[in-house]
Amino acid sequence: MARKARLKADDAIFHIMCKSISEVDLFRDDEDKEKYLSLVKKYKDLYHVKIYGYCLMDNHSHLLIYANGADISKVMHGINFSYAMYFNKKYKREGHLFKDRFKSKIVDNDRYLRTVSLYIHNNPTDIGEFKDCPEKYAYSSLGIYIGKTRDHFNLVDFGFVIGFFGNNLDFARKHYYSLVFGCNDEKLKEEFEFKHEKTKYISERKLLVRNFKSEDIMEFIATKMDISKFQLHMKYSRKLVEARALTVVLMRSICNLNSSDISVVLGNITPARVSKLSTIGIELIGSDKKYENILQEFIKYYVH
Repeated sequence: MARKARLKADDAIFHIMCKSISEVDLFRDDEDKEKYLSLVKKYKDLYHVKIYGYCLMDNHSHLLIYANGADISKVMHGINFSYAMYFNKKYKREGHLFKDRFKSKIVDNDRYLRTVSLYIHNNPTDIGEFKDCPEKYAYSSLGIYIGKTRDHFNLVDFGFVIGFFGNNLDFARKHYYSLVFGCNDEKLKEEFEFKHEKTKYISERKLLVRNFKSEDIMEFIATKMDISKFQLHMKYSRKLVEARALTVVLMRSICNLNSSDISVVLGNITPARVSKLSTIGIELIGSDKKYENILQEFIKYYVH
């Protein structure tokens, strides 16, 4: 039987759930959960999506993601493929880790968005010690939502969702928390465990357009770094690593090119090296003040 085509929308919010195969826990310890969140952060930054919430349980994970023009399949493939490689290496195993593809549902209205967010944050109440205090569970974004926990990964854009619960932040947080405990009945569980598909959700948020060409990226980087576009094709120049790394990140992010595509564009480079440069570029953007706003600089460069 053919697989059902995955619903996609450039401006959609997705509820994502990933499950492990039945005989294996997806996360065996806290290190595994922290690794997964670090990968969510990596691909959030790479594709410039927004994370509106998350919860990692032992055998499954929930993510609430605004695609912002990105292909959600590429985002989730990057996260889950990287995590499976880490997991299999750490535990000296082979084979599949995730049960089928990740499951995704497009959030189709504001009411559904509010409810699925509450449901995701209700998950830790299934764990005995967190039944009455799910905000204390370290691998859920609930604590961040209600202002009790720092966002150590700088991961969650909670303001959009919390705004549906009140105009005053303190009131909205208290109101949100009071409603979390009502999101554990069987009807909601059936709905949010993907027994039914939802329709397209049209948002009024500003969308990041991703139809730029690779030549646009190379011209911008060459100008910014005061080099020639030809130098971006040079294989063994260490001083150009930063320029090539930033080029790769922008090509993957806003041209929607994969590693194989970029290896063809740049030439003299393997897809594996492209992936390595992508990691270097993401780290540069996250740690070096010179590059933290490079996406906005690129867009301004072409708008003007």
